[in-house]
Amino acid sequence: MNNYGYQNYKQQSISTMTSGELLTLLFDESAKRLTKAEMAVKAENYPEFEACMNRVSEIIRYLDSTLDKTYSIGQEISKLYEYFQFQIARIKAGRNIELIQNLRSMLLDLKNTFKEADRITQAELVKN
Repeated sequence: MNNYGYQNYKQQSISTMTSGELLTLLFDESAKRLTKAEMAVKAENYPEFEACMNRVSEIIRYLDSTLDKTYSIGQEISKLYEYFQFQIARIKAGRNIELIQNLRSMLLDLKNTFKEADRITQAELVKN
């Protein structure tokens, strides 16, 4: 398989996404990594667990860095991302499956909130 072609396709797909689609992709990737981290804990595969948790932390840091914190909503979401980072540190320290599941649930809830906001915004753009 031509890996270079696949990478080009993937990069082009990402570069043509709306900001809402990219947010959804990042939240889905975080949830997927948390699921893998949970499976890694159960299998006692701690290097895989660490790699998954580090990737989730990187994604949350990236999401936080893209916020416009001049608005109060951006500041509030940043506090939420800070809380997620705190939870990630707790998960890494204790390898607690329940905390992984809670964090995954919170991330998916936030993803759905952003997805609905994007849907409403797109509908308003079409209407005007």
